[in-house]
Amino acid sequence: MTGNGAHDAELKKELAATLHARRDLGEEYESALVESFLEKFDQHLDGAVDRRVRRQLAEQQMVVARGARSPGSTDSWSERFGFGIISLVLAIPLSAIGGGIADLPGLLVAWAGIAAVNGAWAFRNSPHFARRGKKPSDSDWEE
Repeated sequence: MTGNGAHDAELKKELAATLHARRDLGEEYESALVESFLEKFDQHLDGAVDRRVRRQLAEQQMVVARGARSPGSTDSWSERFGFGIISLVLAIPLSAIGGGIADLPGLLVAWAGIAAVNGAWAFRNSPHFARRGKKPSDSDWEE
């Protein structure tokens, strides 16, 4: 962790002081000294976790504020392009089958199906769809 050198040095001083106090006071105060040190260590650990969480939340807010994609989004230009190419390639035999069996109505049904699949795929990858059903106040940290 970067930036925690001062906190680590402070914790080392606490440990050294606890060990020195244990030597001076004797074994009868050992449990109280250990509990005191562990309480300070817990505070140190809580502070480090709080700083990390605040930093990650700030980074996520920056991403959202800039209008960028969320880190979990896998939609890329090549993925969209590939899906479009596959749709066009599959449209040829579907058009031939639909048009050959049912003439114009079959052709229209085939192309309506192709358009529906592409529309559903585009809607699934839209940023608005990812946020549906989640209130702005929902948080992964709240219980």
